[in-house]
Parts: sequence; structure tokens; C-alpha cells
Amino acid sequence: MTEPEPPRTGYRPHAPVPQPRRTEVADGVFACTPPGDGGCPGNAGLISGPDGVTLIDTVAAGSRALALAASAEALRAGPVRAVVNTHHHGGHVLGNAAFPGATVIAHALARSEMAETGPAPTQWPDAERGDVRVVLPSVTFDERLTLYSGERRIELVFCGPAHTTNDVVAWLPDDGVLFTGDVALSGVTPCMLTGSVEGALRAVATLRGFGARTVVCGHGPVCGPEVFDETEAYLRWIQVIAMEGWQQGLTPLETAREAGLGDFGRLLDAGRIVGNLHRAYAELDGGALGRPLELPPVFAEMAQYTRDTRPAYLA
Repeated sequence: MTEPEPPRTGYRPHAPVPQPRRTEVADGVFACTPPGDGGCPGNAGLISGPDGVTLIDTVAAGSRALALAASAEALRAGPVRAVVNTHHHGGHVLGNAAFPGATVIAHALARSEMAETGPAPTQWPDAERGDVRVVLPSVTFDERLTLYSGERRIELVFCGPAHTTNDVVAWLPDDGVLFTGDVALSGVTPCMLTGSVEGALRAVATLRGFGARTVVCGHGPVCGPEVFDETEAYLRWIQVIAMEGWQQGLTPLETAREAGLGDFGRLLDAGRIVGNLHRAYAELDGGALGRPLELPPVFAEMAQYTRDTRPAYLA
């Protein structure tokens, strides 16, 4: 049987993009991961029901969104009726426009951030910047919201600030499957620059409490609950070296260079240590968790650290 043609959405594919790998993690529940299980682009989830499909995140715009739409259509379960955005970052929401007619659901702060940010630049060469149209959530919530796909419950739970101020996870209690967005990453360095290190530790405790058997992170391979132990260990290490550097009057970049990568050198995107240290320093200085930081100079330091250390990066 041939794969269906991508739906007509107004996007014009710029370059061929391989279809995402679709892995069934429970009956009718699928993780869509990019070929190679690299750190980027991000993952998505497909949940088929009697009346259509619920989608967790929409990857980036353009060809990648079309590939995801084709994967959803291949389930032969009907149209995508609901889209859940786990947070506002473009690599998880800019594909919303590829699913016309779907109800887009997110945290209230995610809608605000998306409206303010607009079609932010994306690093993917195949994303047609001129065609990007931001589709804001039409349904928002503050703490919890329960969706139903037939009789299957999909519990959306706010757990920010963590990766961002507006992180939402999707918990399928009858299947033991948890979609974490970028609160937890599998084989990839955590990134809390636009969120909170302390808040992420609280979020990980919440996620561990669900008792999930299968975890679909925002990036990286499908895994189990062991990802929470690794994430917690990394974040606590960041807090320790941040305190040492902060007390010595070192900058976050200097602290990163002094500390090395500890036990976490195997994780992709090692340069995120600099951003995580900036966030940890801000928390040591006091103030609200997740408060905005001046990002361009931090990104410049992260790039400098990456050039200096040349970590393995397989995105």
C-alpha cells in the first residue's frame, strides 16, 4: 500500500525530508522520532482514536510538518482533531498550520509567548521562513486539563517553569506512557536557560511520580523512567558547580570551562552547560524562577564554548 500524499496546507516543500520513524509505544499510541534519533529536530506523538488523531507537538514548519502530517494520515484513523503544544518553542509549534481544523491546546503562558515571539527564526535549512504562519492555541489552561480520545484519557499537566515558563506534559495513565516535551531529554543535554534549574528539579519529581513505563521526551530516543534519574543528576551537578563558581566570582563561561563535562560528556549539545549555568547563577542571585534573561550574549558564549571544546554533536 502506498503512503498517502501530504495534505494541502499551503506549505511548499523546499527540500525532501525523511519520514519520521513511527514507533508504537501502546495500542494506537505512537512516538514520531527523526531518523537517527539525534538531538534535533524534535519528537512528536500520535494518539489514534475512534474519531481522529490527537497530536503532541508539531515539530518545525515546512517540510518537516508535512512529513509529520503524512505520518498521521497513514494511521487511517481520521483527521488530526487536537494538537497539544508542550511549550512555545518554534521547533514544537511552528508546524501547527499544517493541521487545519485541529483544536490547538497549550498552557496560557505558551499562547502569550507564541503571540509575542511570532515566527521566530528556525535553524532548519528546509523551513520556508516566508511560509511560516503562527497558529496560536485556541484552548488554554493553567494547571490541568483532561482530553479524551474515545475512552482513553490524556491528562495535560503544567509543570513549569522548567525548560520554559509554560511546560506541559501529556500523561496517558491507562497506557503508562508519558510525553514530557523538553522537560526531560533522552541522550541530550537538558536546557533550562529560558526556564529554571530549580523548577526543573521540581518538575522531574512530578514526572517521576506518574509511574510511567514508557517515556517519550521532546528530543532523543524513546526511553523509560531512568531518564528522570539522569536529568536530576545533571541538574544537581549544575547547581553544585554553579555555587562553586558563583562564590569564587567566576563567570558562567569560566565555570563551565573549569568544570568540564563531568559524567555527562556523552550527551549531545554539551554547550548548553553555559546557558544552564547562567540560569543557575540567576537563581543564586535571587528573584522569581524563570524570569527573563538577556539571551543573545548567552547564546554567543554557548557558541564560543562549543567552538573551544568541539563536543560530539549529531543533530
